[in-house]
Amino acid sequence: MAAFSVRVPGDLAARFDAAAAPAGGRSAMLRRLIAGAAGPATTQTVAAREVRDALRVMVRLAAPEARALDAEAAASGMTRSGWLAALARRRLLGVPVFARADAIVLIAAQGELRRIGVNVNQIARALNTAVMEGRVLDLEMASLEDFRREIRGHLWGLREALAGNLAYWDVDP
Repeated sequence: MAAFSVRVPGDLAARFDAAAAPAGGRSAMLRRLIAGAAGPATTQTVAAREVRDALRVMVRLAAPEARALDAEAAASGMTRSGWLAALARRRLLGVPVFARADAIVLIAAQGELRRIGVNVNQIARALNTAVMEGRVLDLEMASLEDFRREIRGHLWGLREALAGNLAYWDVDP
């Protein structure tokens, strides 16, 4: 749901509040005024709004539980509601969820590895077409194998990061 914010002088706000009181208060009156100014909703705008709207869920926790939630969320680099949403998405949809900073790092690492892979493929293609003596070719192929092992190690590291994320959300209390 969208929120509107407007600044008005104090005396105007007091007069508006007095006029809005019999109609259900400031928010109710503002909603009616906005709805009247916007005109009737079309089927297309209602359908688009339904697709984008998220359901808000309220959870009541005891103080010790809320402190533990705050600690977990902070350790994950998330807000309280973000951490709860991530937990729900993981448990209900099986989707891994990362804090924004972690997701950016993983996406960047994946892109870099992809670029390195393209370069290694170009090197392999060049070696296949080059005319080299046996010993030089063997050295170049050994270097290429070293690159392959290093890239595979980095890919394994990404896989472990994903597995660690999934394990974090799957741990039963």
